[in-house]
Amino acid sequence: MIFPFDRLQRPWRCCVFTATFAVLGFCAPPALAAENLGPFAGHADIGVVEHPGTVAYDAAKGTCTVGGSGVNMWFTADAFHYVWKKISGDIALAADIDFVGSSAEPHRKACLVIRQTLAADSIYADAALHGDGLTSLQFRDVTGGVTREVQSSVVQPHRLRLEKIGDTIHLSLAGADGQLAPAGCSVRLPLNGEFYIGLGVCAHGADAFETAIFSSLTFSQPSTQVTAVRSSLETITIASQDRRSVYHTNDLIEAPNWSRDGSELFFNGGGRIHRLPLAGSGQPAPVDTGFAMQCNKDHGLSPDGAQLVISDQTKDGKSRIYVLPSAGGVPREITPLAPSYWHGWSPDGRTLAYCAQRAGKFGIFTIPAAGGAEQRLTTTDGLDDGPDYSPDGRWIYFNSDRSGHMQIWRMHPDGTAPEQVTTDAFNNWFPHPSPDGKWIAFLSYAPEVTGHPADKDVALRLMPAAGGEITVLVKLFGGQGTINVPSWSPDSLKLAYVRYQPAP
Repeated sequence: MIFPFDRLQRPWRCCVFTATFAVLGFCAPPALAAENLGPFAGHADIGVVEHPGTVAYDAAKGTCTVGGSGVNMWFTADAFHYVWKKISGDIALAADIDFVGSSAEPHRKACLVIRQTLAADSIYADAALHGDGLTSLQFRDVTGGVTREVQSSVVQPHRLRLEKIGDTIHLSLAGADGQLAPAGCSVRLPLNGEFYIGLGVCAHGADAFETAIFSSLTFSQPSTQVTAVRSSLETITIASQDRRSVYHTNDLIEAPNWSRDGSELFFNGGGRIHRLPLAGSGQPAPVDTGFAMQCNKDHGLSPDGAQLVISDQTKDGKSRIYVLPSAGGVPREITPLAPSYWHGWSPDGRTLAYCAQRAGKFGIFTIPAAGGAEQRLTTTDGLDDGPDYSPDGRWIYFNSDRSGHMQIWRMHPDGTAPEQVTTDAFNNWFPHPSPDGKWIAFLSYAPEVTGHPADKDVALRLMPAAGGEITVLVKLFGGQGTINVPSWSPDSLKLAYVRYQPAP
């Protein structure tokens, strides 16, 4: 299923596309039959290129040398040279990739490519090795749509593998030891029937020409390793919509928060809170939460970053809110009554906002961060959930089904003057204002989905806090655990979220 959100236009990342052309629906001519292409059936220039591409297959060495021109493989149409064969079903293609010669262009690309057609605007996915070592899973999930990508944290891999399993494309990478491992990057792609699979080279310059050598080429059945990756912790840059997989695991992890200095992400998994350094190739480490060993997805940091609030159910299986030093320590109980699920911390650090059930009815509450009496802010029938403060403290944003289905609302911190913010057909959850006050990010389910379950096709969407057009940041397989709690970077430039892997 492809989630029915409007496409969000995206600017060029590295160049301005100036070619004038009429390529939509155009298929390039096939290669000459006399050429030796090894395991491939043909090759062609895709889109508008300045210089014809080349292919040289060396059976003795087991290498395929591909040369290509082309402005880019990006935006709504591609320009590159492609050597391919046509196939259907599940498949994996792996190769060692080396560029020939040096280049001043850091974004030249050598790729393993799966395409629905040979048209320049085709649905596709590729494992793209850039000239500067950046490696990403690029994709266009609708014909004529915008290319997007998930960047890997691995730089300059020695070997790449692109795998199609059902309707999901996976990326695996290997270092100098040649041992392939999942990169945590995958995408749902709607390929129908037969498709093309092969090798591509793009010069990333209108008059340039680049060459890459693909060696140790293998076609095989996909690995079971990639389907074992349950969770991928990713970040997305708001301006460019570049996505990056910063950590992936076979375990279930949820709900990332950003540290106040932007150097770490906090998330929960296995009943613990973990902190992940974003610099280098660090691994997550558990935070000492004392007796609290059943922490759930409702946690976050105080405005000054000194304290960590958690929702934990160790005491009797019911969630309660606790506060402890962010470096770790003994939790201090804030809400004796249960269940209580934290969601927001007031900008002045004095008050916590949360969802709780009292007398069989859920609503939104506040309580002093130092402890004290709770105050109920909402009493409507149905469900009010996910409260989070605006950075100026004037509003609490929340989601409510009081209008008939789940929408984003806001009210003053004392519960007065509630007003509806979104009015569309989707079920919208967990609004999070950006620290600079410009944006509201939230999670959207399809109209027919009730509650906020896991393992659904969802979208992270963005709207101006002052009102205006709602846009899609990213479509993904997720839901519960993806973005339950505040997950903006402190500079408001990025969001963190968790994407999940569909069951094979």
